[in-house]
Amino acid sequence: MSEPGSLIRSLSGRSAARNFHSFVINEIGVGIASGRFPVGSILPRDAELMDMYGVSRTVLREALKTLEAKGLVEARPKVGTRVSPKSRWALFDQQVLLWHFEAGPEEGFIRSLFDIRRLLEIEAVSLAAKHRTADHIRLMHYWVQQMEISRPVPESFAIAALELHRVTADASHNPLMRSITGIVEFALATTMPGGAGGEGEYDEATVAAYRGLVQLIERADAECAAAAMSDIIAAELQSAITNMQALD
Repeated sequence: MSEPGSLIRSLSGRSAARNFHSFVINEIGVGIASGRFPVGSILPRDAELMDMYGVSRTVLREALKTLEAKGLVEARPKVGTRVSPKSRWALFDQQVLLWHFEAGPEEGFIRSLFDIRRLLEIEAVSLAAKHRTADHIRLMHYWVQQMEISRPVPESFAIAALELHRVTADASHNPLMRSITGIVEFALATTMPGGAGGEGEYDEATVAAYRGLVQLIERADAECAAAAMSDIIAAELQSAITNMQALD
């Protein structure tokens, strides 16, 4: 789940084939994110988990080590593997975000993610307007064009939008801005018309908003670019909330 766009593709039903190791990680990860394995609870014993998922002790132990590295669990001698408090979870991790999505994220969680987007991406486009190069602008226009072409295909549109955000982060000349790619991808997945893997089409207004953003960055208008990004994020948040409510 490390390649850009892999989360969107997975939510559209085109995830890569999983081996036993990744299968166990995802099954337990979704179980924790959904509350099936509640915070503070002790996971079933190794023998029970091995039987539940049909894997060897080696595969299970490696999976639990990965989950521990992501902050979801903590192994304690003579106690077992306990589900950690949410404050310890690596919430910027792309897999952890996917598990939240598959478990059905709460509105508060979605709003929190968009708050982070607003704080970081508004600053990113402001910096991009000051530091962008001709190559950055060329790539931005290219991805806006791809968004226009792929409006009827939500997955392709969302991936094109993600690439535009990635170019903007590069143009900011702040390498840390690239670290929020997972959050941006998760947010874009929640806005897909018809839900992930569903049918629908993005409207022209969405493309126009992104096109206007790129034009402002090209004109080096940092203040207006920041305002345009704020409007885009607000509109996408509303789409995400609408999609979530439609599933209730």
